[in-house]
Amino acid sequence: MHISEFSMNLFSLDGKNAIITGGNSGLGLAFSVALAKAGANVFVPSITTDVEEVKTLVEGEGRRFEFLETNITEPGACKTIVDTCIERLGSVDIIVNCAGICNLGDVDEFDRAKWDPMIAINLTAAFELSYEAMPHMRTQGHGKIINIASLFSFLGGQWSPAYAATKHGIVGFTKAYCDELAQYNIQVNAIAPGYFATKITEATRSNPVTNQRVLDHIPANRWGDVADLMGACVFLASNASDYVNGHTLTVDGGYLVR
Repeated sequence: MHISEFSMNLFSLDGKNAIITGGNSGLGLAFSVALAKAGANVFVPSITTDVEEVKTLVEGEGRRFEFLETNITEPGACKTIVDTCIERLGSVDIIVNCAGICNLGDVDEFDRAKWDPMIAINLTAAFELSYEAMPHMRTQGHGKIINIASLFSFLGGQWSPAYAATKHGIVGFTKAYCDELAQYNIQVNAIAPGYFATKITEATRSNPVTNQRVLDHIPANRWGDVADLMGACVFLASNASDYVNGHTLTVDGGYLVR
């Protein structure tokens, strides 16, 4: 492409179909709305049926919304998700692997009962959904896989060794799949959010001591708002990022530099 051909249309997702796991709440809700605002239809698989808000917001942008109640860790679930999305919407162009959990506990008591569910949801499900979508993306000659990493893809992290391990794993998986799939015009990248003002962080933010401890580490001097992640998601889902591959984009207000 010659520089004269560059256009803001490269950021458009018109006609694209996106699967967003965990797309009905938290960060996933922001990703669903961002992609809809950019033009994509949205398919949300979730174990919970609370989808009225995301459905209203997506359809409010004039896009189609589809939902499938499923447990993404069950055998065969990810194949069913991909097949159902193609059946209902016609293709799978974008995947956002956002679903995740974070069990907490002292290291002495953080056993397999806490470890195994996190590996299954945070890492294995992201692999399996990508694995099932990959042949379809390869056949159509394009695809975008966006994995949701974390600051704990780079740091240790007390009270949840499995969280740090899965988020390190997500970055490694992102690089490995890029290395395999870039030749087919499939881009595999990750977003690593920093500290965001969500329900999960409410306890930390409500405690003056722990809240200030976090803020002291962020050059931007504020917690992130989920809207701060929306532009990064649209960019990585669009043709504007076709030569960005295997990258983990940190959105943290500068946390990692301090």
